[in-house]
Amino acid sequence: MDRDFLIDLFADFGPVTIRRMFSGFGISADGTNFALALRAGLYFRADETTIPQFEAEGSQPFSYQTRTKTVTVNSYWQLPARLFDDSEELSTWARAALAAAQRAALRKRPKARKAAKKIAKKAAKKVVAKKPVAKKKPAAKRKRAPSKRSSS
Repeated sequence: MDRDFLIDLFADFGPVTIRRMFSGFGISADGTNFALALRAGLYFRADETTIPQFEAEGSQPFSYQTRTKTVTVNSYWQLPARLFDDSEELSTWARAALAAAQRAALRKRPKARKAAKKIAKKAAKKVVAKKPVAKKKPAAKRKRAPSKRSSS
């Protein structure tokens, strides 16, 4: 899948941003990434609301192989092949994927705030209260010996 194909595919959905990512492209709208176009196919963001639709179509979640195991990413599911020919229905699925991505972003935000608070607390603990420094008495003035300068 190339960039031009993806732009045509999402024409009914509306404007999308397509960025190079991994072995393909990340597709976003309104600053939210909701789809991945990879060698293996097109994957839409999914959650507990939309996963049953993908399962009903016989789709599988995104997975990839490492040296030791297969990693399954349940938040992205392969788009059913029949939707490539039906741009209206594809745009409906894309809107659902965008909504799933936005719901996921809302769930992440409180964690980010919580982490920021933890960091602030740790930083506050590291700051050591400074003890007031007692002023030292000025040292007695010493008499200086006259400097020996040569007048050449």
